[in-house]
Amino acid sequence: MSKVREIMADFYKKMDPKNTLEQSRQVFAEIGRQEQLPEGTTVEKILVANLPAEWVKAANVAPENEQVILYFHGGAFTLGSCDTHRRLAALISEASGVQVLVIEYRLAPEHKYPAANDDCLAAYRWLIEKGISAGNIIIGGDSSGGTLTLMTLLSLRDAGDPLPKAAFFLSPLLDMIYFDGESYISRAGLDVSTLEAAKSVTGFYVDAALKPLPPILSPLNQDLRGLPNLFVQIGDHEVLLSDCTRLAERGKAAGVNVTLDIWDEMCHGFQFLSAFVPEVKPAIDNVGQFVKKQFNEVVSAKHI
Repeated sequence: MSKVREIMADFYKKMDPKNTLEQSRQVFAEIGRQEQLPEGTTVEKILVANLPAEWVKAANVAPENEQVILYFHGGAFTLGSCDTHRRLAALISEASGVQVLVIEYRLAPEHKYPAANDDCLAAYRWLIEKGISAGNIIIGGDSSGGTLTLMTLLSLRDAGDPLPKAAFFLSPLLDMIYFDGESYISRAGLDVSTLEAAKSVTGFYVDAALKPLPPILSPLNQDLRGLPNLFVQIGDHEVLLSDCTRLAERGKAAGVNVTLDIWDEMCHGFQFLSAFVPEVKPAIDNVGQFVKKQFNEVVSAKHI
């Protein structure tokens, strides 16, 4: 068992299945609060389209920069908050030299599809309304936040909204309809996640009575034409691996510039373990390099 998988398995043990959902949320948040931020990181709580949110800015981000990373946290659509993802946001800010805006979209099962999707769209449009140009925005997220990132891109394109400069996905769930990726089988036992877990995520977020399922719930299988540059990071041991490789293939076939970043022996959620596993930091640095390349130069960011 790899070190990352071992630590992640211990993490999941803390999320006792006997817990109520609220207890699991509290445990998840408490783990996040215990993680130390890089020295000099500043955090500012705000409301974004009536959603709780935070500006997270590393010490190397200068005040005049108007570039923004809009970040959607992971947590199976049911967990996660600014508390749980503050350190990851800070590390991404530090690696990219850009401030990160983390939003707390509404969680399932209290709020079913399309609540989280609507919140992500509202947050992006809020930035535009505040005068941040689309070319100065990159959106990204991990796990279910990665799902929301691709769904947001497709929704913005189809609505005729200006698209962000680029997008990145960390271990994203890209299909909540078919579940036909071969790595669900080939990586079974290697990953901390499973096919059953992916299906349960869908069960939390999508109302069982919703028939037929909206095609957007399988963003992997949508027309990808016209999307901006994409960066997809995934572990070689993840059950979601084949969906990510297919996204890269289909994106390139549709004329989209896609960078696929595969990490040996890493399981689902490995980016979240940066506080415990030093080997994870270079993966986050790769995200930062992608952001820098898209913006062409590192300028520092101003608050709204």
